[in-house]
Amino acid sequence: MLTPICINNRINGFLGLPGGADKRPAVIHLHERYGIVQHTTDLAHKLVEAGYVTIVPDLFSRFTGDRQALARGDSRVELCDAEVLQDVDAIVAYLRTLPDVDGSRIAMIGVCQTGRQPVLISAYRDYLAGIVLLYGAIYNADWESQPLRPEPIETLLEKLSCPIQGIFGELDNLVPLDNVLRMGNVLARAKKSFDIRVYAEAPHGFLNDTMPGRYRAPQTQAAWGQILSFLDAVLHQGWDTERVTWHLESDTSVHYDFSKNRRWE
Repeated sequence: MLTPICINNRINGFLGLPGGADKRPAVIHLHERYGIVQHTTDLAHKLVEAGYVTIVPDLFSRFTGDRQALARGDSRVELCDAEVLQDVDAIVAYLRTLPDVDGSRIAMIGVCQTGRQPVLISAYRDYLAGIVLLYGAIYNADWESQPLRPEPIETLLEKLSCPIQGIFGELDNLVPLDNVLRMGNVLARAKKSFDIRVYAEAPHGFLNDTMPGRYRAPQTQAAWGQILSFLDAVLHQGWDTERVTWHLESDTSVHYDFSKNRRWE
């Protein structure tokens, strides 16, 4: 069950507690470009069922426009790096006040538009044990400096303070495979541990079962298993910071052509 919360009288969201007497690891689970919608909370429920204290914060808390238009995809909020750092600091401080949470074991998941945010946080903060990106963070524009996000994603990847997992689809119309390879090369050169997966015949947003056109059940089941395995490794088993592990697994056609990929609803 997810309970509505409000942090610092401004950041709304939801909190899920798995129960039990012991302190649990926590996962900060971020929303897509639509804000907190059903798919966001569906994944959060799965994380709670897996035994993680799960918080779903609204990173669009400063947005005062039409929320229904945002949820439909007819509006968009651009996030500012400096404000995200401030907000996530507040979210982590809140988590550490909860008696159910082991504040030394926190992971973060970014989805689509919010894929950049876990990378940003890991680059500038040391309180994350691991980060997961679901088909985000490495769009073409992310490799360039932007007014609200001045550091290119390459610079942030080089500064990571924890292991990273990236989940991508072969048919993604927003993330070319060249960008996935570039991401792996940047991380390898910087001696950062990574687990990158590219799933066959999977479009952008393929875990989202509220959008039947893009949802892919077999790939979702496989990806979710990999996500839980990664979270177990960074939050339960403990990561050896003196070792660097690289894992890139991809299943793609020899006739792959990014220009032919399209948006699925």
